[in-house]
Parts: sequence; C-alpha cells; structure tokens
Amino acid sequence: MAAIRRSVALLANLLHFKIRSCRRRKACGRGLHLGAGTMLWLVRLSGLCSAAMLMVVLSPSFQSFPPAEAIRSSHYLRTPGGRYHRVAALSDFTDVSGFRRAPSFRNAGDCEVPSANGTSVCDPSLVHIAITLDEEYLRGSIAAVHSVLTHARCPESVFFHFLVSQPGLETVVRSAFPGLRFKAYFFDPDRVRGLISTSVRQALEQPLNYARNYLADILERCVRRVIYLDSDLVVVDDIAKLWRTGLGSRAVGAPEYCHANFTKYFTPRFWSDQRLAAAFAGRRPCYFNTGVMVLDLVRWRRSGYTRQIEQWMEVQKGGEAPGGPGRIYELGSLPPFLLVFAGHVAPIEHRWNQHGLGGDNIKGSCRDLHAGPVSLLHWSGSGKPWVRLDSNRPCPLDHLWAPYDLYGPDVA
Repeated sequence: MAAIRRSVALLANLLHFKIRSCRRRKACGRGLHLGAGTMLWLVRLSGLCSAAMLMVVLSPSFQSFPPAEAIRSSHYLRTPGGRYHRVAALSDFTDVSGFRRAPSFRNAGDCEVPSANGTSVCDPSLVHIAITLDEEYLRGSIAAVHSVLTHARCPESVFFHFLVSQPGLETVVRSAFPGLRFKAYFFDPDRVRGLISTSVRQALEQPLNYARNYLADILERCVRRVIYLDSDLVVVDDIAKLWRTGLGSRAVGAPEYCHANFTKYFTPRFWSDQRLAAAFAGRRPCYFNTGVMVLDLVRWRRSGYTRQIEQWMEVQKGGEAPGGPGRIYELGSLPPFLLVFAGHVAPIEHRWNQHGLGGDNIKGSCRDLHAGPVSLLHWSGSGKPWVRLDSNRPCPLDHLWAPYDLYGPDVA
C-alpha cells in the first residue's frame, strides 16, 4: 500500500506542478500537453500501480471494497395526470456553497480581441462548449470547466452553454468562475421522458443525458458549431485545437474505435430483423463515445437529425412494450446516436477522448490509460473520481482529476 501511495502522490504532484506553472506563465496554449515521453512514463506508472493494486486485491483484508459508482437521482413525483413535479431540494451529495473560486484566467497576448459586443453569444470569435449541470454531477461539471480554462490559451474567448433541468445551479458557476461567459438553458425532462427506455444502469436513464440530442434546437441559431462535453472528464490541452477540427461534410466529429465489437451495442432481435439491420447498409459503422463530440449545428438542423434520433427511440419503446417484438438495444442514449451517425462521423484523434476510466457500467473497476498522447481524460463508466477519492478508495488515475476539483477547502 505504501508503494501505491508513493506512486500516486508522485503522479498527482507532477500534474499539479505543471498546472501551477501554467498559471504562473499565463500562457497555457500548450496546456498540459502529455507528449510521447510523458505519456510513456504515465502508462508505465499506471501499470505499476495496477500491479500493486492486484496484490492488494489478493489480500483478504482488502476484499470488501464496494463498487464505486455515482448514480444520477431523479427527484420527481408522478401525479395522476401523468406530469412529473419536483419534490426534493438539492440532494445531500453536495453542498453548492462548498465550491471555492477558481484562479483568475486571462487571454494570452496573441489571442483574437473579442468584438465590441463581446458578451454576445453570437460573437464569431468565441469557442462554444455545451455541458450539462445537475445535482449529482455538479462537482464533475465544475471540474471540467476549470480544466478547460486552465489549459486554454484564450480562456476569455470560451463561451459555455449549460443545460439544466433544475433552477439555481448556474449560481454555483457564477460564484466559482466570476467573469465566465455562459448561458444556462432549461431542458424540460418531459420533452424526452416518454421516449426513454430502461437501461443497464439507472444513471443512463436520466432525461438530462438526452439533452445533447436537442442542442440544435436549444442553442441560438447564430451558434453554428459546438463542442459537447460530458461532466465526468477533464481537458488537459488547449480546447481551441479541438474546436478547429475539420468535419468535412459531416455533422458529427468524434474519436472512432473501429476495433470494438460493434454488434454488441444492439440486441439479437435488431440484427435478425433485416429491415432494422439495413440501417447500416452502405456504411462501415464504428463505435464512438458521445461524451466528446464536435457538432456542426447548421448541418444538423438542415438534416433533421434530432427527429431521426427520436424515431429510433420510438422503435425501442414500441419493441419493449407488452406484446412488442422486443428491444433493439440495452444501453441508454448511445445506441440511437450510433444508428443515425455510425459510419458517417468525421474522425478525431483518440487523444481527445481517453475514455473508460470509470470502469464498466456495473462495478466501476480501475482502468489504465490507452497508449498514445492525451488531451482529454474521461471517466465514462460507473466509477467517478470524486466518489472514489472521497471514499479513500481511488483508482491511480483518479488523482489526475483531483487538481481541477473546486469543492471543499483549498488544500494547496
């Protein structure tokens, strides 16, 4: 255990040192750029920690660790009329007043000067990022924003679009990031609730997970492109690099993983029905994670992709209904995206989504980094770093998330 603590402390201290150095220079365009040499070192250290963890697991005195997971809770009461009404205040998971203020951030000298109406969402010089805010993942969302600002060369030119389904959370953002350019949009859970089917994990059934489907409808028409980010990640590079990614004729850009077994994302009933399976005819579908995407909203609106996603959700709901032919997938919001876009995605470098760090959808087991450079770390899966850190049972890589955490007193 002592070796694990020393290795993890060394890893965390290195990251914290680079972040603090970046802030002192006020020129973070290079961000925390993990090059090939640093990446190789991280992978080796991660493997060492994993081996040490295996020795711990084999010890009987440490075999009672419960799965680490964070479930989004839905505090709504369904009335006889079929409507849902909120019946609970902020959950006990986090005290919204417990977030401290982030360090100030300024543009580098060579950044484009914002237009005279610099506060407008329609300013063409802005980088647009959409992210959700809810009670259970609020701590993760704040850390994600903090990471973007820390490594952006032009942080004052980043505009955040927060999707919320409950009032008040935007005040936490305003308190933690004075001067941040952002706008909060209410996403009505009833807009999608009737289309959501049961999933392998309760968190995947929450309506806010589907808000990304409606960005083209929710955001102002002048917003032509947006980066969508999940709440359980941190960015360790200049987000403008991702923003400038070319999409060609595609509406969605994301890292693709064509080596993954694509058939597992759909049920045997889907693949046995030729009419359904024909959805992928003429294209080579590959898995992509919807937690990090660059979206061309102009093309999205023109092609009506929101309605196409909804239609596949309707097929799923009809199939799982009593007497129906059966479900076509088991996961939450991912399969409808795959049905519409897989095989028609503009590929983005894998460095922009080192996903799966939260383990699988059930146990949330520890994972190592994928080989290669890193610009974004993503704790997709059931294990979330803030939960595991608070329980004093973190995975080694959870300490890479900790420097961006603004909840609680400053321990620096």
